[in-house]
Amino acid sequence: MSGYGDRPWLAQYGEDRPADLVPDHATMLDLFRASVAKAPATEVIRYFDGVLTLAEVDRASDALAVALLDRGFGAGDRLALYLQNNPAFVIGLLAAWKTGGIAVAINPMNKHRELTYLLADSGATALLCLDDLYSDVGRTVVASGDTAVRLVITASALDWQQRVDPRLFAHVVKPVVEDALDLVDLLDQHEGQSPPLADPAPDDVAVLSYTSGTTGVPKGAMNTHRTLAFNSQTYRDWMALTPADRVLGVAPLFHITGLVGHVGIALLVPCPLILAHRFHPGVVLDAIREHRPTFTVAAIPVFISLADQPDATREDFASLTIAYSGGAPIAPAVRDRLRTRTGLEIHNIYGLTETNSPSHAVPYGAAAPVDPASGALSIGVPVFNTVVRILGDDGEEAEVGEVGEIAIRGPQVVPGYWNKPDATAEAIPGGELRTGDVGFMDPDGWFYLVDRKKDMINAAGYKVWPREVEDVLYTHPAVREAAVVGVPDAYRGETVKAFVSLLPGKSASPAELVEFCRQNMAAYKYPRTVELVDELPKTTTGKILRRELRE
Repeated sequence: MSGYGDRPWLAQYGEDRPADLVPDHATMLDLFRASVAKAPATEVIRYFDGVLTLAEVDRASDALAVALLDRGFGAGDRLALYLQNNPAFVIGLLAAWKTGGIAVAINPMNKHRELTYLLADSGATALLCLDDLYSDVGRTVVASGDTAVRLVITASALDWQQRVDPRLFAHVVKPVVEDALDLVDLLDQHEGQSPPLADPAPDDVAVLSYTSGTTGVPKGAMNTHRTLAFNSQTYRDWMALTPADRVLGVAPLFHITGLVGHVGIALLVPCPLILAHRFHPGVVLDAIREHRPTFTVAAIPVFISLADQPDATREDFASLTIAYSGGAPIAPAVRDRLRTRTGLEIHNIYGLTETNSPSHAVPYGAAAPVDPASGALSIGVPVFNTVVRILGDDGEEAEVGEVGEIAIRGPQVVPGYWNKPDATAEAIPGGELRTGDVGFMDPDGWFYLVDRKKDMINAAGYKVWPREVEDVLYTHPAVREAAVVGVPDAYRGETVKAFVSLLPGKSASPAELVEFCRQNMAAYKYPRTVELVDELPKTTTGKILRRELRE
């Protein structure tokens, strides 16, 4: 069924949208330049004790753009960003756009094989990376000759800090990298210089964001200036963010959530973006105490980790009045537990790399309903200008309440994958994204995520969705995190297995957890085995890696 259209619920919510709507033809560079012209002294990055204003980021990205152009980088070329959550990422992003080029966002956890593939697939000719990542991984990859990279610039985690946090950077001294250019040195060399005015078109590619590759090789989603601008505005308007807000940047900036839900917001609103290099719960909790952020969007394990800090108090989280979670499902029991522990009212949000982050969100201040049949918490309603359908196995629209694949059409959907026309035609036929996620819409227009199509377990002919079993496990008072997978079974073909981590100070045996599930769900659904683990494997964005558990 279609999502919203002229439904009065959405129209009512839309009454409070700000009047300063982003023009359809605007690019991310236009939005940044408008913010600089409007409020050049606004703090746009807070990095430990370091602060950068819009004017300072504008000058730094100008200088880097000149440095790139002087060294042969040009319009349409790709600059790979292999960085943590540092100011260098924002400066590099803007510099790529100011040359008319494209940024390639790369996960800093990637190793030699993965980095080689991403650099070769994107055709990146320049690499901006952390000095330690270059020493450990990048140098060998570039020297191999398997990529087109001919220019390497390194940055340090210490750049733009005024104080070193001893827990994160103990005994760190900025190294000298002999076979690469230093970012700060380049900026000093080109200080005060400006590149020729670049004017990318709205449908030009701004960033290549690579999918995780869970169903094949990673694909470069072509996030355009238009799609990024639209969903940066979506965040701003949906959450009613203003220059008085402060964004806690805990999602990785290379990921679409960090790219749009952190950087896009900061450049558009504009408002400060609080960065802390990488996610370490103790360090981030200190940043919350020092900078008092008002908004963040993060995967639910981030909130769990922060709440589990032994010295965390409800007062620590009091400034975070607008908290959203995406990237991994939220069980109602987890939402309620976090509310009790932290006071946070966490709202659901849903989107993909191919939708430039949100396609659905719970309106700020609204309470997401829980489906009475499955116990699932709603992922929200379609955001502005977005039409969502639920498709059955036959490809036809499903009825209200019927489970099927979520398909999304809207101005935030990417036009396709970089150099992969066949994959584009399969995943985005006619401009409508087939997500691979299974869900349904209730009679009031709320959407619910059931699971990934590929994660469905077939137990003796019965369909079992891992998400439903996980939600039941989360209601047990000792369960911290849970993940459910299908494992081979001689009699049933597949059977259900759960991996569980327990809350600090709590105890439960595998047999007790199996019996708990047996008492709370149909016989074919409950896990036959439970394995207790200290931590579940996750991506850098907090998604639990079921494939690693299956392996």
